[in-house]
Amino acid sequence: MLAPARPHHPLFNLRTAHALALLVPLGLLGGAIGSQLFGGLVPCEMCIWQRWPHGVAIALALLAVPMNGVRRPLVILAALAIAVSGAIGVYHAGVEADIFEGLTTCSSNSGGTLEDLLAVPVVRCDAVQWEFLSISMAGWNAILSLGAAFLILLGARKGRA
Repeated sequence: MLAPARPHHPLFNLRTAHALALLVPLGLLGGAIGSQLFGGLVPCEMCIWQRWPHGVAIALALLAVPMNGVRRPLVILAALAIAVSGAIGVYHAGVEADIFEGLTTCSSNSGGTLEDLLAVPVVRCDAVQWEFLSISMAGWNAILSLGAAFLILLGARKGRA
């Protein structure tokens, strides 16, 4: 006798994974940029590093919309990019907690002349600028990015379109 088919959870499908692969990095990147533009927070170098993989994930998820034949691999790549941002967030949170050594040389996310460089506020990567529930922005990025990447990979692996 055949066992009854296990019902698929609606969260674990490719369509939901694809939506998460787009919405999670949009939300996290939007929150980071919003905190800079509207909240007055100035990102350190490692904060900027965390933004790039989210941008890549957004591009991959958008590219997957018209390319149904390669949708699953693009969603998986987007999940991996989100996980990279989360891994950088783990390292950054570790620097903030004095677990890891941070940047040991002068760093700036501003280019141009010496006057431009001197006009930019100095932001240390080991200083927490904002926290919620005793977790910094880098820590939240790590938690949310790694959790979302796991769910996206699970949905892309098991899911149907």
